[in-house]
Amino acid sequence: MNSETMTGALHLIMVFNMRATLLILFILCVSTVRCELQANEPSSPPNIVLIISDDQAWNDYGFMGHPDIETPNLDKMAKDSVLFRRGYVPTALCRPSLATLLTGHYASTHGITGNDPSPKYAKPNTPENNQQRAQLIKKIDQFPTLPALLGDRGYLSHQSGKLWEGSFKNSGFTHGMTRGFPERGGRHGDDGLKIGREGLEPIANFLDLAKGQKKPFFLWYAPFLPHTPHNPPERLLNKYRTSVRPISVAKYYAMCEWFDETCGDLHSLVDERGMSDNTLFIYVTDNGWIQDPKSQKYAPRSKQSPNEGGIRTPIFFHWPSQLAPRDREELVSSLDLFPTILSFAGIEQPENLPGLDLRKSLTENQPLERDRIFGEGFAHDIADLNDPEASLLYRWCIEGQWKLLLTYDGETNRYASSHPRTIKTPQLYNLLEDPNELENVASENSEIVQHLSDALSDWYPVKTRKTLPLPIAK
Repeated sequence: MNSETMTGALHLIMVFNMRATLLILFILCVSTVRCELQANEPSSPPNIVLIISDDQAWNDYGFMGHPDIETPNLDKMAKDSVLFRRGYVPTALCRPSLATLLTGHYASTHGITGNDPSPKYAKPNTPENNQQRAQLIKKIDQFPTLPALLGDRGYLSHQSGKLWEGSFKNSGFTHGMTRGFPERGGRHGDDGLKIGREGLEPIANFLDLAKGQKKPFFLWYAPFLPHTPHNPPERLLNKYRTSVRPISVAKYYAMCEWFDETCGDLHSLVDERGMSDNTLFIYVTDNGWIQDPKSQKYAPRSKQSPNEGGIRTPIFFHWPSQLAPRDREELVSSLDLFPTILSFAGIEQPENLPGLDLRKSLTENQPLERDRIFGEGFAHDIADLNDPEASLLYRWCIEGQWKLLLTYDGETNRYASSHPRTIKTPQLYNLLEDPNELENVASENSEIVQHLSDALSDWYPVKTRKTLPLPIAK
């Protein structure tokens, strides 16, 4: 073999060895990454904790920019979460909003559109009224509830806080606190309403049970906080007392921090039992609240209102071992929580759910496949248990920066003052420029009004003649 041939052979051997070395290194890297991913993947379905604030405005948190209210525990969780600052509930009233979380459907679908049957047709505490209440509770039986579906997957579930639809067992929970109607005080939570205000011992006991049985768990934490009565601990109230701040506002601010403290305690209970790495915490509010500075009541354009003060809420998903923290700008709805929780639990989705399964978007940071969200508003008192439109007051649609609000003449009964409905023509707001919805720009944007009106009609075509006229305000 001459020198040129020898040199060529050595070159080929070197190239082969280099390629083989690179291939081996590539295989090692892929194997390492795969092992790391597998190590981070939960070995069992995740535990799920659903935290539901009660009557709190979307910006009444430190992490949402409030200058005075301190919420250090939720701030820390939000910082380590996938946070959607533009979250919404489709209905600005607690009972229908909570029923949406339990069923995954709009109020107009599940039929629980208000808090109570209208006293106009049956006086409270009469046999007729009690029969209507029982009929309203039975509406939830039309759908597989979230805790029931999780139970089929082997989950233990615990209800605490507010619950309207009978006992915890009636809503599909395996464990809980609420006895429910027709038991004494069973209108919206009875014993369950003690949670948070009187400690978290029932939850601690449940966590010990779930850990002992080595089963995944679902926690429904819906404390009566910061809901009235606004009776915070004096140590917190003193933080917010000032010479210029109305005492009603100081009390509400203190209630927000009290609620935050309980969220920190709840997280600690899970962490102390070594469960945090496989627990997904989800946060949402049932509906908004703006404190009236002159009374103990809520201000206009908040609770029961289709304005931002009534329907907007931050929504976050906290699972640091699995979800990289980030701020997301997209619109999300509480309707999305039902399918997303089922997806994380490995459960097949029921048909015809209107919400989005966010799991892949959360884990892979993919954009959401949705351009707009919808909502509806009904009266507190239900005029007709079988006809949602008898109490229909509003429908709304948000797409990008635009929000269209349409008004209807459904019956209000006792809460007429909460729904003045003085603007009977379409309302259009640019939420990015006017988040407080002070300037109705419908008359200058007729094409956008028509576009969003058509979208609303496609989503929910109102069939009755009860609708108010829809000409553009001049």
